[in-house]
Amino acid sequence: MMDIKLIQDNIDRVLIKTEFTNLGKRIQGKVRDIYVQDDRVLLISTDRHSSFDRNIAHVPFKGQVLTQTSFYNFKQTEDIVPNHIIAMPDPNVIVGKKCTVAPVEVVVRGFITGVTGTALWTRYADGQREFGDFQLPDGMKKNQRLEKPLITPTTKFEEHDRNLTTEEIIDEKMLTVEQWNEIQDIALKLFERGQELAAAKGLILVDTKYEFGYDEDGVLTLIDEIHTQDSSRYWYLDSYEERFENDKEPEYFDKEFLRLWFRENCDPYNDETLPQAPPEMVAELSRRYIEIYEKLSGKEFILDLEGDIAERIEKNLEACKI
Repeated sequence: MMDIKLIQDNIDRVLIKTEFTNLGKRIQGKVRDIYVQDDRVLLISTDRHSSFDRNIAHVPFKGQVLTQTSFYNFKQTEDIVPNHIIAMPDPNVIVGKKCTVAPVEVVVRGFITGVTGTALWTRYADGQREFGDFQLPDGMKKNQRLEKPLITPTTKFEEHDRNLTTEEIIDEKMLTVEQWNEIQDIALKLFERGQELAAAKGLILVDTKYEFGYDEDGVLTLIDEIHTQDSSRYWYLDSYEERFENDKEPEYFDKEFLRLWFRENCDPYNDETLPQAPPEMVAELSRRYIEIYEKLSGKEFILDLEGDIAERIEKNLEACKI
């Protein structure tokens, strides 16, 4: 298990942003700095941590662990759907095939849970039962396993995520019926694979999101990231049933505990300035992210403690002639 003191001692070793001028057009996402070239994109994962539609902390080693987790999971699912991976020339960088991005984020949920405004439990607790593509019964409890995984799509290119229904996706001409049906089918297959892989390592993949695009030949392609600690929620498998039956929260293995801290200490959606995340919680989040990677991949996570992170990225890209 990763020594948390080592993380605490390097709490300020973070990559906040990159400003490379020779890699193409730069687009800054919530977590990734994306450089767009003629036929490919460079996804550089920073240590920015985003929740509630804003950055709430900088977490050491987060960008590195996200990249390596995603790369591992792309390899575990490439028999289900093609992905955009070309190379991983640096622990923080994925080079991907340039695709036409589908304007819908596909959220797959295996449980009713969450604390954000778009979360299924938040909406259910507020009295919503009809969700457009499905209806939930009365009497459900937070963190309850759903009868079957459900898809709750949201917008991709709007400032704030907007929940969507199949009817809205088709009526607003985001995707054709055929495209949306194919995406849903693939997303459920990916989620099933992710749950199988997690269960084999003592984890539950609770929910996740997928992003898709179309390559130059019009082939559906998985892009961005897959089953990472940012895009997914993980719980411990062994203790879930007992804790659920006793109305206890699951043993979180993800960023939910930090979200809950912000919900308890401020209004994270509306306050202009947020309190600083406690350093010990930031270090613990880093440790959890690393442990998820090590559990899923069976590999040791190697901390990079030497030199400037951005300079290392630049050297590695130059060495690969990128």
